[in-house]
Amino acid sequence: MSEENVEIAARLRRGYDAYNRCDFDAAMEGIHPEFEMVPAGGQSPINGAAAFRAWMEPNAFESQVLKPFEIRFNGNKALIRLRATIRGAGSGIEADFIAWAVWTFDAEQHMRRLQIYLDGQEADALEAAGLSE
Repeated sequence: MSEENVEIAARLRRGYDAYNRCDFDAAMEGIHPEFEMVPAGGQSPINGAAAFRAWMEPNAFESQVLKPFEIRFNGNKALIRLRATIRGAGSGIEADFIAWAVWTFDAEQHMRRLQIYLDGQEADALEAAGLSE
């Protein structure tokens, strides 16, 4: 892995760690103002850093922990395989599953785009990262 990718991987891990402890401002490190997130399940994209920051605030979930355990790079994209553990607000229902995240960076290494894929969508995540076989 290149030195640049090592730094990007470390920044991504710091962002997930900050998110997991509900430090959403710290989780925004490196997010470009014109950031776009494409949620799983055909939901509408979230456009802009401010909208993405607001999306992080808990609502339907009492807690949500995202633990990356594999990061692969292809050019300006990082593919992350992660374990998501969530607990519903009010219901207390818990779920534990694998998900995929594809981060896209610009030339200055700002995070410009995030695409989220659920377990069973590995092929789609690999294709989005340019890593399909």
